[in-house]
Amino acid sequence: MLGDIDKGALDKLASELSGMVEARETDVSDRAACEALVQAAIDRFGRIDVLVNDAGVDHLGKVDEGDFAEFTKVIETDLYGVVHMSRAAIAHLRQSKGCIVNVSSVSGLGGDWNRSFYCAAKGAVSNFTHALAMDEAKHGVRVIAVNPSLTYTALTAGMKEQPELIAKFEERIPLGRGAEPADISGAIAFLASEDAHFVTGVNLPVDGGLTASNGQPPLS
Repeated sequence: MLGDIDKGALDKLASELSGMVEARETDVSDRAACEALVQAAIDRFGRIDVLVNDAGVDHLGKVDEGDFAEFTKVIETDLYGVVHMSRAAIAHLRQSKGCIVNVSSVSGLGGDWNRSFYCAAKGAVSNFTHALAMDEAKHGVRVIAVNPSLTYTALTAGMKEQPELIAKFEERIPLGRGAEPADISGAIAFLASEDAHFVTGVNLPVDGGLTASNGQPPLS
């Protein structure tokens, strides 16, 4: 079951996937829309085993710059979207002994310059993951987050046109490159699988080693 606010991209992805796939245009900042998406999944498939919360928007700017609506948009999408979807699906996940995988960010583990709105939302997602995992463990539901660093998606497409900026990122990442979507989806697939049946309450950096550093420059 696929949900996305971008209907064109959603339909394109659905057409590329084989097997039983259903897509529904969904704005995760809208609680009723999240509930409808979950109900559509139950109506079509009869159960929910895994919920992956990966909708997100970003905002660059200082806390006193721009329209306050930019802050609320980030919070309502990146944080409330996770809460709305988790709340809507949790009863079904208890029945299936399933799991939730939240896509947080390394920005949910530490701060970024000029990105306080995004860091606030992702920091909340990271700690929400901890707390929800504790609450739901007794029901057999696992809750995990992955925390990517720079990942080349539509959200970061403009950065590829700034080679000097990309070089600065790559200098800080021990593996020497940004992530491709498959680098992140592989970690999600593992965490959602039976191989990770004893893993819950974890924020897993999928960051090429970025958070292994204490921030100091290389010594020669």
